[in-house]
Amino acid sequence: MNTDLFRSIHISYQCRSVFIRGRSLPILLLTLFTGTAAMAQRGGKAEPNRIEFKRGTSSTTVSGVVRNSEEAEYVLAAKKCRRLTIKLTSVPVKSSVFQILGPDNDTLGLEFDANFSYSGVLPKTGDYSITVSRPTEMKGTSRYKLTITVR
Repeated sequence: MNTDLFRSIHISYQCRSVFIRGRSLPILLLTLFTGTAAMAQRGGKAEPNRIEFKRGTSSTTVSGVVRNSEEAEYVLAAKKCRRLTIKLTSVPVKSSVFQILGPDNDTLGLEFDANFSYSGVLPKTGDYSITVSRPTEMKGTSRYKLTITVR
């Protein structure tokens, strides 16, 4: 192992600098992994929830809560020429909206600010992203149910 490579390394992590001079690879790796874990605990973006149907069914309902400016993200695999139907209900009434993006991040003709339902034939095979959020930036909480059908 070439120790000259690690003789002088400068790592900057959120306005804190760490200097490592003449230290071995394990110390460098420990520093990197500790920083990554700390960053993940501070609210990095989570992976979207994958929507899957139970065997023999073509519909499912997911529910959740969005607060303030939070978003709930889902991903659904669907095939071209299938009809996708989405119905969103929320409490208080109309306190959540959704947006659906196709495999190429196209909006399927929907605007984000007023979607409570959608029904259309899918143009492509791939993963479709569904994002649920509050339609306003005012503080508040919305409990929602999202019913998704693919036929």
